[in-house]
Amino acid sequence: MFSFSKYFLAQSLQEAYDELLKSKKNIILGGTSYLRMENTSYNTAIDLSSLSLDYIKEEGEYIHIGAMVSFREIETNPIILNLFDGILSKSVESIIGVQFRNNVTVGATVFSKYGFSDLIPALLSLDTTVVLFNGGEISLEEYLSTEGKTRDILVEIKIRKAAGKGAFQSIRKSKTDYAITNTAVTNENGNFRIAIGVRPGKAKLAHKAMKLLNNSDNITDEVIDRACALITEEITFGSNMRGSSEYRAAISKVMTKRAIKEVL
Repeated sequence: MFSFSKYFLAQSLQEAYDELLKSKKNIILGGTSYLRMENTSYNTAIDLSSLSLDYIKEEGEYIHIGAMVSFREIETNPIILNLFDGILSKSVESIIGVQFRNNVTVGATVFSKYGFSDLIPALLSLDTTVVLFNGGEISLEEYLSTEGKTRDILVEIKIRKAAGKGAFQSIRKSKTDYAITNTAVTNENGNFRIAIGVRPGKAKLAHKAMKLLNNSDNITDEVIDRACALITEEITFGSNMRGSSEYRAAISKVMTKRAIKEVL
């Protein structure tokens, strides 16, 4: 169980950011579901719950999802359900239970770049931008590629609105367990994006496979098999208590093939 010495209820993002910079031991609170698994002591815990960051809205070309939106809201919100066959909703619907999903927040998950995340690969398969209070806007792929934790506040994520198909595949030892590995695939008018998660490292786009599919006039089984074979050439898999690198690599190709066929 994590602990903290002081509690700070921020009244503005600037106030929260200023408090965060006062000490490396200060922390921004999300839903705290994963923080509770830590055995770490912090100085000041900064609460953003008064800043109205629990919104999902459409504005212009983008869907905006505030940092304090829960996984349950992602699962049930009609805007999200209508986006690429509800790929985001499908990615979170099997995570532990409703009570847990009511507590976990989008901002904390994305900001922490969790390698075990089901949501992040689904977001990566879409045209997603991370909006930081101090750092401004950055693509999710670029944000995930940066090392270490950023001394900043994730305000929202932006997803470019588009019409297309989406598919999410994962494999688990039991329905509510963490994924062994997962795959998210989208198809926007013949433009494919393939994201591989729980490698068990941070999710990555399979650029070589995407390039092959996007440059093919006819997506046959042979082309799909070649694209899936490219995944293990580009993306590395590791081993942990849930699965070996060899198993993850093999099953990832199978799941990606299924997901590609689902969005054709």
